[in-house]
Amino acid sequence: MHEMSLCEGIRQVIEDQARTHKIKAVRRVRLEIGRFSGVEKPALEFAFDVVMRGSVAEGAALEMIDLPGRAMCYDCAHEVEIADRLAPCPDCGGGKLMPVAGDEMRIKDLEVI
Repeated sequence: MHEMSLCEGIRQVIEDQARTHKIKAVRRVRLEIGRFSGVEKPALEFAFDVVMRGSVAEGAALEMIDLPGRAMCYDCAHEVEIADRLAPCPDCGGGKLMPVAGDEMRIKDLEVI
């Protein structure tokens, strides 16, 4: 389950920010998760609760924001939204697409006290 290690990385970022900005507690963590990131959301939610125990983010709500997959179509030169990596271009039907977004996962923001 790589979601556990993802949450350990998130915890490290949160703890670093808590030390730097003298944060007492984190109430909400908002993550942006790309369609192609391979993150299993139920597993991430479970891992988040487990990994945050004993940290400033213990009990924090986890909000996951879905980001679409995007690709550059070499046939029509448009950047388009795609449902999966092997989907044809929705504009021209072409099959020469290079994914340019959708595999990211990042902390968007933290609600803190």
